[in-house]
Amino acid sequence: MAYLEFKNITKVFGSVVANSDVSFTVEKGHIHALLGENGAGKSTLMNILYGLSSPTNGEIFLDGKKLRIKSPGQAIAAGIGMVHQHFMLVPTLSVIENVMLGYKEFGKFSLNLKQAVRRFTGLAEKYGMPLDPYEIVGNLSIGQQQRLEILKALFRNSRLLILDEPTAVLTPQETNKLFELLHKLTENGLTIIFITHKLGEVMDICDRCTVLRNGRVAANLSISEISGHEELAALMVGKHIDLVTHKREAAPGDPVLMVNGLRYTDKQGVARLKDIDLSVRAGEIVGVAGVDGNGQSELVKCILGLLKPDAGSVTVDGSDVTGKRPKEVLGHGVAHIPEDRYKMAMVKELTISENMILMSYDKAPFSKHGVLDRKTIDGYSEEICKQYEVKTPSVKELAGRLSGGNQQKFVVGRELDRKAKLIIAVYPDRGLDIGTTKYIQSRLVEERDRGAAVLLLSTELDEIMELSDTILVLHDGHIMAQIPQKEAKRETIGLLMAGVRNDEGKGENE
Repeated sequence: MAYLEFKNITKVFGSVVANSDVSFTVEKGHIHALLGENGAGKSTLMNILYGLSSPTNGEIFLDGKKLRIKSPGQAIAAGIGMVHQHFMLVPTLSVIENVMLGYKEFGKFSLNLKQAVRRFTGLAEKYGMPLDPYEIVGNLSIGQQQRLEILKALFRNSRLLILDEPTAVLTPQETNKLFELLHKLTENGLTIIFITHKLGEVMDICDRCTVLRNGRVAANLSISEISGHEELAALMVGKHIDLVTHKREAAPGDPVLMVNGLRYTDKQGVARLKDIDLSVRAGEIVGVAGVDGNGQSELVKCILGLLKPDAGSVTVDGSDVTGKRPKEVLGHGVAHIPEDRYKMAMVKELTISENMILMSYDKAPFSKHGVLDRKTIDGYSEEICKQYEVKTPSVKELAGRLSGGNQQKFVVGRELDRKAKLIIAVYPDRGLDIGTTKYIQSRLVEERDRGAAVLLLSTELDEIMELSDTILVLHDGHIMAQIPQKEAKRETIGLLMAGVRNDEGKGENE
């Protein structure tokens, strides 16, 4: 008998069918991959399982018993845990305080923290995840925070664990440690649902996979039945996908972006950028590799004028833009795909068409004599949505009603269509399916070949290795190394991302 069974699950939001008659099973002690394009229905299905949503029709059975879950609290009580892509931790609290936060089932431990610490420490030792229970979470590395999220679920007696894009912010070394841990967990009887867009991980670690396409089950098979990445990608998108981003040798021109001696200290007195020097030439992609939180956000914001640096200079296309207002910086031919589309790239309450012209509403052909040309705007928006396969009933749909992946698609499409001299792309395909990811990557290469300077920031090392002409590694506000792509080695860069320097990783900024 299957441990977990989805039986004819259908979920309808108004006129949108997110899940349609979804049925599949998950075996106990297996790592089961859940795959699909953006908008395929993965998140909706997991939200139903975790009590964040209710199905329109259908049933779910866990260990032979029908589930009636209407809240995450009920899901946790049923032995279901979930580790979200963006960790649900309070950075100012200690490890054990985060574990106990809101845990009503063991309220007695609030009066006996030592007892909770003993149990937590025992779990950490059992699974090889040593963590100081009294350490402040804000002081933990990203990998340690993820291990804490897993331990928190185990502490709450989870027998079924949902992992949403679990390696999105990990170094290669941290990813390997995570996989070792997952195998140890399944050996002890835990069952794992593994949501990812990384096909290599599915082939490496999962036992079986279910592929959703347009809300329906397109495939449900053992990993041993799959010939390779290409077949898996084809199952997801329904057609062959070229997994190689083809590009010719770069022919760089003059520098478009120059950053010299850039320093920035935040309001808490923490130095986030420490004497950053970099340049990006026309016709070149410079990739910045690093784990989230090592200065990437501050670097981009100082370049764009969203933060004022303590020292140093920023030059764009020959003009000193240090400390200038963002609109003035962007006016020098800069396009920006931001790390946070909600805060920096779109307005959820506006339509897709209105979002498409946020930077150009007062310019031709979208505006004539101060009056918006709605027909032209809608036609332009429809073309971008078609190119980037944005799934929407209409360009007049409110942007906030789209899935996160489809929001990202139209933001990227808008920025890459601006024919900018400098493109600053921050995690441009984070959370996107393989088909859209490869398309966006090929478009970045096309922009490079057109003569644009591209500064690419990504936590995906494979993406950095494949697209970049020059690779910079950022750790703790330092550029650890500058390496030509031809000389770059995955293991070396992974170590540098973790702050480990060796002879191969030495760069000009030492």
